[in-house]
Amino acid sequence: MLPRRFLLFAILLLPAAFGPPALAQLAQFPKAELSVVTASGPQKFTVEVATSPAQMEQGLMFRRNMAADAGMIFDFNPPSPAAMWMKNTIIPLDMLFVDAQGRVVDVHERAVPESLDTIGGTKLVRAVIELNGGTAARLGIKPGDRVIFPQFFGNAS
Repeated sequence: MLPRRFLLFAILLLPAAFGPPALAQLAQFPKAELSVVTASGPQKFTVEVATSPAQMEQGLMFRRNMAADAGMIFDFNPPSPAAMWMKNTIIPLDMLFVDAQGRVVDVHERAVPESLDTIGGTKLVRAVIELNGGTAARLGIKPGDRVIFPQFFGNAS
């Protein structure tokens, strides 16, 4: 018979031998440069681009932080009513709803982390840009501002 201490040690080592439970593979995102032209001038960001269903579903979930000049853009092509939520999103976010001409049509500031409340969903938008919570107020981003992002809007910088 094996000593009790050895059995306990063997049981504790089993997870290490077989690895952690399989986790769903997190989507990877290409990055691109984007500017929002405000009354005080262009504000530049490096955004991750979500275009596939898996990327859009994941979004910024599980992130513990994000650089001040970073964000994510969701491309809804063709334009559609975009309904966002904060499930599994740990950091507060500002959401810019952008039409097909690259105009900000709505700004939702400081979305509450982990909330299942629907945000947006009424206007047709080509994209939603998520930035750190408080960025829109800090930089003066508001409806009517122009987004420079040629891949989506065909506009030039």
